[in-house]
Amino acid sequence: MKQHLIKAYAAALIYACIIGFSFLFVTIALESADPLDVLAHRFTIAFAAATLILAVKRPSISIRWSDLLKIMPLALLYPTGFFVFQTFGLVYTTSSEAGMIQATVPIMTVFLASFLLRERSNAMQKIALIVSSAGVIFMLLMGGMSGASFSLIGITLILLSTLCAALYNIFARSLTKAYSLPLLTYVMTGFGFIAFNGLSIGSHLAEGTLSSWLAPMAEPRYLLSVLYLGILSSLVTSFMSNYALSVLEAAKMSVFSHVATLITIVAGVLFLHESLEYYHVLGGIAILGGVIVTNLPAARRAKEHASRSAL
Repeated sequence: MKQHLIKAYAAALIYACIIGFSFLFVTIALESADPLDVLAHRFTIAFAAATLILAVKRPSISIRWSDLLKIMPLALLYPTGFFVFQTFGLVYTTSSEAGMIQATVPIMTVFLASFLLRERSNAMQKIALIVSSAGVIFMLLMGGMSGASFSLIGITLILLSTLCAALYNIFARSLTKAYSLPLLTYVMTGFGFIAFNGLSIGSHLAEGTLSSWLAPMAEPRYLLSVLYLGILSSLVTSFMSNYALSVLEAAKMSVFSHVATLITIVAGVLFLHESLEYYHVLGGIAILGGVIVTNLPAARRAKEHASRSAL
């Protein structure tokens, strides 16, 4: 059991690291294409890579229509719903406002999990989740808002994106026990490929610019960015998060999204030469403290289980 926990936490940390650095590549990609095209290209690469892996490894995977219908709600939540609501929400609101709202994903997850999965968290865990979320919000507030006016449409769309992320953390718990991780990852990636290409190509058809759909792929910086976003930030993170959720409780996995935020800030300091301020340090301490305290009970139970087994 202890080994399973170590692997699950390793998967969660890998997930957080990849997501944390992905914002650098999203920034580069958006210099050459709009958000829908970036999503379409990254999931095209992700689905092509997943198909190639399955063709080479040839695992014993059989997909029936009944399986697709059961997995479809998960795939519609993430990546489809999460990215669609987030992308269009950012049209009407700021990244700072969106970041503060999405910092509440772990809090939303723990309360939904208590109703839908009957997962129980103690008072200390709830406080730790709030502290970790507050660390993210504190850093964003101190970093300064962009001054955009309040938009009910934008806030609503970002809230829907946050809800998708929280529900994904919950429903993936049961599906990872019913289906193999390669199957889940492949179906989720496939749904993202269909949804985002449909939206992107449809937008180009409406504007009469279909001939320029693949034009950004000729730029080396853009191609490198979507390769990272497609293979690592879409395909690998889906597998890692599904694996972690097959072992960890939903709330304990969701709090690693705050670690990704912290890694994004560190990456900005190291590679974009952004300044490291005192509020980044204070917020980072709150994030890491919240993550550690939230997951301490699992470590203690594993230790107690090992002690009982030794007796």
